[in-house]
Amino acid sequence: MSKREFQTEVNQLLHLIVHSLYSHPEIFLRELVSNASDALDKLKYLTLTEEPYKALSFDPRIELVLDAEKGILTVSDNGIGMNEEDLVSHLGTIARSGTRNFLANLTGDAKRDSNLIGQFGVGFYSAFIVADRVDVISRKAGEEQAWHWSSDGKTGFEIEPAERAGQGTSVTVHFNEEGKDYAHGWKLRDIIKKYSNHIAFPIFLTEAEKSEQVNAASALWKRSKSELKDEDYKELYKTISRDYEDSMFWFHTKAEGTMEYTTLFYVPSKAPYDLYQADYTPGVKLYVKRVFITDDSKELLPAYLRFLRGIIDSEDLPLNVSREILQQNRTLAAIRNASVKKVLSELKSIAAEKPDEYTKFIEQFNRPLKEGLYSDFANRDSLLDLIRVKTTKSDTWTSLADVKGRMHEGQKGIYFITGGPSAQLRTSPLLEIYRRKDIEVVVLDDEIDEFVFAGIDKYGDIELKAVNKTSAGEDLKSEEDKDKSEDLKPLIEKLKGVLGAHVKDVRASMRLADSPSCIVSDEEEPSMKMRQMLRAMGQSGLPDSKPILEVNPDHEIVKKLQAASDDGFVNDAAFLLLEQALLIEGVALQDPAAFVQRLNRVLTRAA
Repeated sequence: MSKREFQTEVNQLLHLIVHSLYSHPEIFLRELVSNASDALDKLKYLTLTEEPYKALSFDPRIELVLDAEKGILTVSDNGIGMNEEDLVSHLGTIARSGTRNFLANLTGDAKRDSNLIGQFGVGFYSAFIVADRVDVISRKAGEEQAWHWSSDGKTGFEIEPAERAGQGTSVTVHFNEEGKDYAHGWKLRDIIKKYSNHIAFPIFLTEAEKSEQVNAASALWKRSKSELKDEDYKELYKTISRDYEDSMFWFHTKAEGTMEYTTLFYVPSKAPYDLYQADYTPGVKLYVKRVFITDDSKELLPAYLRFLRGIIDSEDLPLNVSREILQQNRTLAAIRNASVKKVLSELKSIAAEKPDEYTKFIEQFNRPLKEGLYSDFANRDSLLDLIRVKTTKSDTWTSLADVKGRMHEGQKGIYFITGGPSAQLRTSPLLEIYRRKDIEVVVLDDEIDEFVFAGIDKYGDIELKAVNKTSAGEDLKSEEDKDKSEDLKPLIEKLKGVLGAHVKDVRASMRLADSPSCIVSDEEEPSMKMRQMLRAMGQSGLPDSKPILEVNPDHEIVKKLQAASDDGFVNDAAFLLLEQALLIEGVALQDPAAFVQRLNRVLTRAA
């Protein structure tokens, strides 16, 4: 027998599972049965689509054999099975980088970590919550050799050749003291009813030489909504998601006509742990005529809806549809488009009818919806209605429709600010005049907001205007402001001469109340902050763009500059007005040493 060590991450995961999920030990059976069902799904697909497997004798089933006296439970299937390489890969290592990130997010807080682990899906390793040893005997379909894997979940694992009559996998759990509570037939039946009743394959329980089927073995999603209870939906969610918390919402649709398909989508109560990772796990399974095809396709739904869990079951797709074909298949594209519209429509209804519940949804999934604004132009209007924002007048979630409803008469658009954390944005000089005029401004502090809203011009018939763009300042001009601009022209020309190529333009500002200066951008140009972000992301070759410096005609510093005759002082002050405006916007200075020298010279003059 070959003795091997667990990968470091497996040891970490095993420790966390055993110590964080001690209050949910029953999930071990749900996980083992789900794994068996997955193995049957994979082989069933091959027997229908691949020649080498079509002649295979295959009567799919899952068997639980309980020896209550010895405290042993064996969960067997006759599915795809595993060879030596598979056993080492699946039960001894963790390949996905997302799992490592998941482990890095754990804090040691048992309650919080158990929620994260529940979202992660603990799989096979959950058996060690209730076992002091687990044995696995598996034979891969199409191969003659079986293999025996064994571990106590602590000191690594052993693997050696074994015998098995046919393909499939048997997992034998040797219950520990706590696990012996599950060495009762009635207990196992209850758990199967709770978590696995709607596994599509029959599950048999054998105890004291008596065998009976203990699940309904029907595709719940194909049944009419009128036949189903909330508990049915909740059970299926936990089976397919491997979450042990209830979902937030579900949307069940059966389409008939030119296309026939059924969809059942769930919104989890918590955002999946890998939601913002490039190698996120897709949450939707594709079936064709109730035959499982894949759960690993990112083409089934757009990326911004990757938090959804559920099922798409088509009557029209071919059984041998490949992943490559999925990307171009017209039937699937039509199902996908209709599904997106259905989900967004359902969310809109929840927002209108159950605002408190919708707020809980927003707290978890507002950012993915905003990603959709950038990537799904066809549904942008719906998404603009669904996202929620905070504003200078409200630190609670509000809709753009509500912001529109609070606009002043004659107001020329909905104004927004982006480019940093909320606390920084709320103290920006760019907001001063809006506060003075009692105009509400939307505060967008997600790091993606700068990209997303740069490409959105309107909400319905109302323009969306960034406060750091030139047109927003023009909106605020009065006749008095125009007179002040005329008076400031000599100083403006002087500042332009001093700053030269450091700025695109210098103008009198109509948007400042208490600060002496700010920087803005032309309508079609990215802001200084966005350019900084693009460079940090590795984007090179960006065309040069300079900020527009605006100065406040009413500020004491600007008035003193108008009257100043000392060219050295004016030169230093000009650069300081620009540099302080850049700093407030979170833009790094190109020459901090020169900034400090200028500041010291000005302070020396003032002393």
